[in-house]
Amino acid sequence: MTSSPAKPTPLHDVHEQLGAHFTEFAGWHMPVRYTGDTAEHQAVRTSAGLFDLSHMGEIRISGPEAAAALDYALVANASKISAGRARYTMLCDAEGGVLDDLIVYRLAEQEFLVVANAANAAVVAAELAERVRGFDAEFADVSDDYALIAVQGPKAAEILAPLTDTDLSTVKYYAGYRSRVAGAEVLLARTGYTGEDGFELFTAPADATAVWEALQRSGEPHGLIPAGLSCRDTLRLEAGMPLYGNELSRELSPFHANLGRVVKLDKPDDFVGKAALARIAEQPTARTLVGLATDARRAPRHGYPVLDGSGAEIGEVTSGAPSPTLGHPIAMAYVDRAHSAPGTELKVDIRGRSIDVRVVELPFYRRPA
Repeated sequence: MTSSPAKPTPLHDVHEQLGAHFTEFAGWHMPVRYTGDTAEHQAVRTSAGLFDLSHMGEIRISGPEAAAALDYALVANASKISAGRARYTMLCDAEGGVLDDLIVYRLAEQEFLVVANAANAAVVAAELAERVRGFDAEFADVSDDYALIAVQGPKAAEILAPLTDTDLSTVKYYAGYRSRVAGAEVLLARTGYTGEDGFELFTAPADATAVWEALQRSGEPHGLIPAGLSCRDTLRLEAGMPLYGNELSRELSPFHANLGRVVKLDKPDDFVGKAALARIAEQPTARTLVGLATDARRAPRHGYPVLDGSGAEIGEVTSGAPSPTLGHPIAMAYVDRAHSAPGTELKVDIRGRSIDVRVVELPFYRRPA
């Protein structure tokens, strides 16, 4: 059986013209870098970067019982989200394992948009379609209705402001409103995955090129450059943001990742995974997610063993890379709780050679207030 070819985003031709290097990711042909990983990373930290995120999945849940349906389907209390606001949450299975982490936007009293990671979009769609049955709510996979463009960085608002009549100073973090940008109708959200201020623009695929090019023109005097998936990964790592398949999986609960705060066990009604998550919440997990830092030249990478002083394996690296902002390698890892206190000296086995690391608090980077 031959696999299907990778799907191009609506902005594929734009990326080719910009000289992007591509990679296949979750069935999509995506730009991994343009000028270079470090330059793109630093642009987001100091000015702004422009990302194509059209590979993400979008699902609309609407109707009189849309909020109740999502209260049952997700660990969040969706009915408490105000119209125009968004919330980070998770879709868990009956055993409390994470199927995906999501952002849920409440567009109106009876309308929600659920945004899923590209690699899990099909799983999320199938689970939500099943879980909303029995509620007076309508499920629709609307992924093909959207392109998604993100402008991220300290100058994001300054770049976006001339292109919209929306007063960006009134758009709070984790808010999303229907708006117009460069003459196109969009869902304008103040969300992101970089640790910086920024906006995500959900546009019709036919409008994506015009919106992208308008942002490029507006951003050029400010130092904005296109940015690919590679720098997005180092940005989110510095910000201590989990990646599904690394820090999150079906074998791990939100509590393992120190994200128990997103699980609303006090919801009055039952939800999928509630009983299992309540049990997990009663006692600390055997392993917990920590940050690691090292002065060594080589970076710990996903899957590398974490060792204690005696050489015994006490954990595993989930994500790691050199940090362009901090100037030394960093990593996230699951380690035994007895070795999880900040300042603890550990080692990481890098292909048979161990390097010294120390446990540090997450996130590694916080943007200036």
